[in-house]
Amino acid sequence: MMRVTDHALLRYLERSEGIDVEALRGSLTVRLERASVAAAQLGIENYAVRLDGVQFIVRAERVTTVLKPTSDAGRFHALAMRDND
Repeated sequence: MMRVTDHALLRYLERSEGIDVEALRGSLTVRLERASVAAAQLGIENYAVRLDGVQFIVRAERVTTVLKPTSDAGRFHALAMRDND
């Protein structure tokens, strides 16, 4: 079965749909910076941020996934705190 890679999807969005992926990345980075600074001050490396109705999971200063809003606090917490294996 045919699969479209994440890389191909990003290039499609950029080149066919006219979405400036790097500008979007920069905008999200700026908006998430406050949480990053607060986490660093507390010595926290893995955490979650709720923004724009979604949950950003951050591990070692990298957003690793984005989750839909959920009432399953246990899953949210587990993803945020999971080791970076």
